Amino acid sequence: MTERDRLDLRGLLPPRVMTFQQQIDRFMTDFGRLERASRDGPSDTTSLAKWRILNRLHDRNETLYYKVLMDNIKQFAPIVYTPTVGLVCQNYSGLFRRPRGMYFSAADRGEMLPMVYNWPADEVDMIVVTDGSRILGLGDLGVQGIGIPIGKLDLYVAAAGINPQRVMPVMIDVGTNNKELRENPLYLGLQQPRLEGEEYLSVIDEFMEAVYTRWPNVIVQFEDFQSKWAFKLLERYRHTCRMFNDDIQGTAGVAVAGLLGAVRAQGLPMSDFAKQKIVVVGAGSAGIGVLNSARQAIARILGGTDASYREATKNFWLIDKMGLVTKERVHIDADAEPFARDPEALHGLKEGASVAEVVEAVKPDVLLGLSGVGGIFNQEVLEMMRQSTSARPAIFAMSNPTKNAECTAEQAFKHVGPHIVFASGSPFTDVELGGGKIGHANQGNNMYLFPGIGLGSLVSGAQIISDGMLQAAAECLAAYMKDEEVEEGIIFPSISSIRDITKHVAAAVMTEAIKEGLAEGYRDKDPKEMAEMSQEDILKHVELNMWHPKYSALVSSPR
Repeated sequence: MTERDRLDLRGLLPPRVMTFQQQIDRFMTDFGRLERASRDGPSDTTSLAKWRILNRLHDRNETLYYKVLMDNIKQFAPIVYTPTVGLVCQNYSGLFRRPRGMYFSAADRGEMLPMVYNWPADEVDMIVVTDGSRILGLGDLGVQGIGIPIGKLDLYVAAAGINPQRVMPVMIDVGTNNKELRENPLYLGLQQPRLEGEEYLSVIDEFMEAVYTRWPNVIVQFEDFQSKWAFKLLERYRHTCRMFNDDIQGTAGVAVAGLLGAVRAQGLPMSDFAKQKIVVVGAGSAGIGVLNSARQAIARILGGTDASYREATKNFWLIDKMGLVTKERVHIDADAEPFARDPEALHGLKEGASVAEVVEAVKPDVLLGLSGVGGIFNQEVLEMMRQSTSARPAIFAMSNPTKNAECTAEQAFKHVGPHIVFASGSPFTDVELGGGKIGHANQGNNMYLFPGIGLGSLVSGAQIISDGMLQAAAECLAAYMKDEEVEEGIIFPSISSIRDITKHVAAAVMTEAIKEGLAEGYRDKDPKEMAEMSQEDILKHVELNMWHPKYSALVSSPR
């Protein structure tokens, strides 16, 4: 009441002062009413309605929004991010009501440095940026891809406790090759084809120079760039900037954590990962990223020498849209070339062999999909996995959104058997196997890792994000589950534990940064103090720097 009087609000609000928890309860009651009313309606319409009600709360009351999201993360993560975010991006021009984030476009060339000072926050810790060229598995959505950085940063706040006043979603609009969007009168972006070559690179360079001029310590996460630019931009900036690409490095880390978990589920030590036969379907940025990270993990197990890297490559069989990739192919993509099979090591297969043919011949321990082709793991392919030499083969259908998943959990358990380990990128429900047994549908969501990678890099003061830091994050996630859970086929934790997971991943990232001499200090901790911190001290340091939603006093109460 003191605040109401001091702010001249008496009489302009209902008389009862509601507590934080009562406000949460009121919103959840309203949301539950919507869920019940729309239960039998079209799924897309219902999903968008849920997104709208959360977005309106975000507009009205940011503190309450993040409290609701944190307390109900398992329920709301699929709405603020995958799978609903894909639907939001497809319809964003029609859903747009107020701007959120910052937009840099090809029309702003030469103006980006002064532009960046239009952002109202003096300090920014985290930027998520996209050019909209490859939104999930939905293709070129142009400026409508801004929904991805917004959703990712919501998860940074909820999972990692990054202060919402210190994040910035960014869209770099260089045009779109989606003709339907360009001709849509409601489309909010540049109505021109995408820039290519040096023109494209000059725009990204100018953006990076602008944000690092104003915020030298900001962390930039690249998201949903098409493959031909994703690797090139990662190599262009990663050695001089605090940045990483979640599609390449985050997806890879989660997949490697899942692969290590699948080894544990077989009752084997994680070091036996070096003996696994792995078929990867999909040679885009995510697929190649997984291969590179998995090869690095195996090489580390084998000793980390050049010879171990060459030996580790033999574990993988890569299939792209033209089939099995071998050295007999005339034009091999440079990123895929290290994983092309030698002619003498083809198990009787030929260049371009199909998924079913490769699975039949190789009898892999793991079949991992990042193809973006829904249903490519069909009945024939899955039944071939019954011949796997593994006592507990793993099926990873990692493509997003749900319609692009290589198979469903139900299909995998039905056609391969109850003994498998299953994981997917988008959520599926667990499968009833009969006799009281459950087939666990693990969700290998990037949100298990990228918030911890960002937070650990931030609170350590590391000026680059090294391969070792990323590997430490993956190994931490793989080890997070208890042995009895892994034995039941549960290789990823519940999303409801995301704050604790992120805290431990961030601590692992920080520990590795200290070990590599990359930690340069943060706030009251200098590099020397960090080097002397115990694991318990590091966990405490991480936790103390995680933001929690609470109302600040608007006026001082009289003494």
